Amino acid sequence: MTQKEIRQYLPYSPPFLFVDELTVIGPNGITGNYTYRKDEYFYKGHFKKQAVTPGVILTETMAQIGLVCLGIYLLKDELQNGSLPALALSSAEVEFLLPVFPGEKVTVVSRKKYFRFNKLKCEVEMQNGQGKIVCRGVIAGLITKTR
Repeated sequence: MTQKEIRQYLPYSPPFLFVDELTVIGPNGITGNYTYRKDEYFYKGHFKKQAVTPGVILTETMAQIGLVCLGIYLLKDELQNGSLPALALSSAEVEFLLPVFPGEKVTVVSRKKYFRFNKLKCEVEMQNGQGKIVCRGVIAGLITKTR
């Protein structure tokens, strides 16, 4: 399954789509990136003097790239038969280490811990443009086909 095919199954659209590109796609992990535009809606008022990307948005970006895109890839045979993915985040434990500012490009690296009984659990980290880890954690979700 290609990057383009995975993206067509994503249940998100702007302004809540945080996947620009997938650079590594495989059965045990996925890597992708996103650049936070300076005019993103969530920067207004967060914070007054120096905008910072909210942690919930960083977590969402890691979940979209590291969990949902990987889950779609893992369900590729079922999805190519006309099914659509059903997704539900079940848990996230994330540690935030550095801020991410407007205009920054981040890279998400996800490694599958397991995928069984439609539950996908991954170790995920986000790096900034200098390769420094800005946040990391474990994210899990339920991923199934709907029809």
